[in-house]
Amino acid sequence: MVRADLHRDFCRHEGRRDEASRRPRRNGNLRPLQGRLLSPAAHSQPEADWPPPVEILNENGASDIVLICEHASNHIPASFERLGLAPSELQRHIAWDIGAAEVARELSRQLDAICFLGTYSRLIIDLNRPLDSTTSIPVRSESTDVPGNIGIAPEDRDRRVSLIFNPFQDHVARHLDARTSQGRKTRLVAIHSFTPVFLGARRPWHAGVLFNRSREFAQNLIQGLGREAGLIVGANVPYVIDRQEDYAVPVHGEDRGLPAILIEIRQDLISPDVLEGHSLWATRLARALRS
Repeated sequence: MVRADLHRDFCRHEGRRDEASRRPRRNGNLRPLQGRLLSPAAHSQPEADWPPPVEILNENGASDIVLICEHASNHIPASFERLGLAPSELQRHIAWDIGAAEVARELSRQLDAICFLGTYSRLIIDLNRPLDSTTSIPVRSESTDVPGNIGIAPEDRDRRVSLIFNPFQDHVARHLDARTSQGRKTRLVAIHSFTPVFLGARRPWHAGVLFNRSREFAQNLIQGLGREAGLIVGANVPYVIDRQEDYAVPVHGEDRGLPAILIEIRQDLISPDVLEGHSLWATRLARALRS
């Protein structure tokens, strides 16, 4: 369910300069494509091309789990001209976490948990990066240059922040703060997916559980998943939590004193090509999170 009030807020919003913004660096001799984030009202079909920046599922869910799926969508508004990329590139991991949204949706249903999903490609702006990270608006992702992000004007960057990044984080923050004021137990879980091969290196894990301070929460989940024979689940693989490069766990979780972890699932196990793969993994995770 996309809340109607979010769309109204999104259409009314006027971008303001973020003092923390930094201009992305130029990459080699590539010619910059000027990325533009225009008002939704400038489009003939604003609701389709400029959806609200967050989709909220199961807003009144009773679970103590709060789900976040920042890389749920590969949507790029038409005015960005695909950031200069071929259409096939937007189906790759560089544009979104393949299968993560489906797992998050089913997990939300099984746990009766609220879930916040991003609605724009991370190539526009990454919702799980601090704004001062060089990968917040990437000029290169894996081995692919992103022409439309090279040399963008500060005001264009600020619009991405004010229309997409800030509203998403504000809705998550308000919900978490409300739970705290109500005395509700809360555990934060971010859902992501990773590629089976990265820059030529094969990754053997089926899933990874990333954590920093929430070791007990993470280890309990790893042990729960490990009860299923044949599953390879690692701690802090294929990435690690880093405050300089992550947002949800350190900012929404640790800064509030909440148990917070990030789950990475290998995307060939949950892609749309795998029949019921997302449902199987959601069931696994729901069982382990309840134990």
